[in-house]
Amino acid sequence: MGSTSAEHDGPRGTGRRDLIKRSAALGLISVPTMSFLASCASGGGGGDEDKAEAGKKTAKNPLAVNETAQLEFVLFDGGFGKEYATDAIKIYEKNFPKAPGVKFSATQKIQSTLQPRFNQGNPPDLIDNSGAEQMDMGVLVGKKQLADLTPLLDAPSYDDPAKKVRDTLRPGIVEMGQFDGDKVWILYYAYTVYGVWYSRRLLDSLDARYPETWDEMLAVCEKARKRGIAPWTYAGKYPYYIPFSLYPMIGKVGGREVLDAIDNLEPNAWRHPAVKACFEAYYELYRKGYILKGTPGLDHIQSQTAWTKGDALFIPNGSWVENEASKTLPADFDLAVSAPTGLDASDKLPFGTLWASGGEPFVVPARARNASGGMEQLRIMLGEASSKNFTAKVKSLTAFDGGTDGIELTPGLKSGVAALEKAGENVLNPRLQDWYVQLQKEKIGVSGLGEMMAGRLTPAEAIKRIQGFADEAAKDSSIQHYKHQ
Repeated sequence: MGSTSAEHDGPRGTGRRDLIKRSAALGLISVPTMSFLASCASGGGGGDEDKAEAGKKTAKNPLAVNETAQLEFVLFDGGFGKEYATDAIKIYEKNFPKAPGVKFSATQKIQSTLQPRFNQGNPPDLIDNSGAEQMDMGVLVGKKQLADLTPLLDAPSYDDPAKKVRDTLRPGIVEMGQFDGDKVWILYYAYTVYGVWYSRRLLDSLDARYPETWDEMLAVCEKARKRGIAPWTYAGKYPYYIPFSLYPMIGKVGGREVLDAIDNLEPNAWRHPAVKACFEAYYELYRKGYILKGTPGLDHIQSQTAWTKGDALFIPNGSWVENEASKTLPADFDLAVSAPTGLDASDKLPFGTLWASGGEPFVVPARARNASGGMEQLRIMLGEASSKNFTAKVKSLTAFDGGTDGIELTPGLKSGVAALEKAGENVLNPRLQDWYVQLQKEKIGVSGLGEMMAGRLTPAEAIKRIQGFADEAAKDSSIQHYKHQ
């Protein structure tokens, strides 16, 4: 995803342990993953003899980084840009002046760029594994290709040596990086609010408020169309953006257990009445002509540009969109996000239910030459200064539990925080995009939802096809399977 991935603190006075328990109960916490070709994690080459020797462990160097070893850092070049990372690199270089400068690169081709290096046993020391070419973490973990980040989490935090890094993170972040045990393989640096994004100014010009029921949504869409504005657009070439609003709608209508069953690849999970009702609602947008003409051929940037130009009112997206679309976003756009519209008063969960979770997954390869350096770079990034820098520059919150004091929140970020506050305990976290990336993106997204929203499948046909994809994945012994705990 774009950068993939806005945050919220618990109610004032709520203890961290209570927040963790609440997050687990909500489905915010469960065993995760992400995506890559199964063949990529086999390779040879590289070994302990290639690793940099440990440095001297001190109060300023708690991870015992080799002070003369070079660090290599590969970043996903997406909606959050590169500056937040290069700023944090400057701190690392200042702290380790005897080491060569950090070897830094940014690419959108994470999988194709790094797969050969994993095969050869010489991966970088730190990777931001995001974007359309995201590597499959399930494969990497299963093949023991990732380092356990527990040493980082148990190290003193960058700002306060009396606190461990893990104690400075937002509830749920550590657990999202786990699989079936206590080891932590992924550090999600950003925190994303997913939902329906729009211009408050444009919506106000229609003398309308954000619709809470589907009948209200259709009424707003008709108002927009009469004004010559397409009600909806989306990333047609990457239709796995559609679930950013569709999945939480399913959870709102049928309850979080429906999404859990889908994540767990349970038989007939996609045939639940809530799924059928929500698919039919979204298909109605196509059938009534409420989708911007040409949307199936647009990528995420093109659809966002049409939306920022006012050609379309609503777009499903994540909170990285404020930064990613900043070049075309008018100063008076008044960006806002809302939880998805529901069906009606019979929905299981109240209006305001949304999807929010950690995003922008960082990993340290097990065969990295300077793994401790990769973890130290993350420790720096999880400090207050780097977290504030990220939030100020890319308009998103980080995994660091704080970092907003003294920062003037942008309209989108302010709206995202407000949406999280409204959601309260009704925060959902579907895990398909983490656990089964190929299934989610290529099959459910492109071959299922993309075809339905383009009018080439009916909702019933899309459900039948998607259930078939899910059943295939459930029976596939070559992939690791996960379940909500």
